[in-house]
Amino acid sequence: MVGNAFSPLLFCKGRASAAEKNGADPFCGADGTALRASLVALGYAPEHWAGLATWDNGGAPLDAELLRRAVLALDPATVVACDDEAAQALCAAFVTGDLQVPGQVWSVCGMRMIGLGGFEDALGDSRSKQLMWARLKLIPPLGAPY
Repeated sequence: MVGNAFSPLLFCKGRASAAEKNGADPFCGADGTALRASLVALGYAPEHWAGLATWDNGGAPLDAELLRRAVLALDPATVVACDDEAAQALCAAFVTGDLQVPGQVWSVCGMRMIGLGGFEDALGDSRSKQLMWARLKLIPPLGAPY
């Protein structure tokens, strides 16, 4: 996990980059930089995010119950599945298939959830980046009352 626990926004990542496979923190690369910049552009405070890998230190997928407990303990208002693997892990943890449809915002256990469908892979293509930006714009900061 990286970022600030108990933030309103939680990014979940299911596929490790080469650096992450070698022990680097999740979202340490270009994907983390781009996601944080997108949040600021959407109106979130720069520190209002946390990131969670859906794999353990050995690279194996987290147990669905453990992932569910981790997400619920962090209590975000919004959960973003940054890739298909994270969407699948969250679907298993919350017993919902909804996140398999990238770009749709769903309400799950009182949280907004959205699957981006390959954020890191989209960074190399301007059209794909525009699609990711359009999907992120669907989850602006929530106004009061939360």
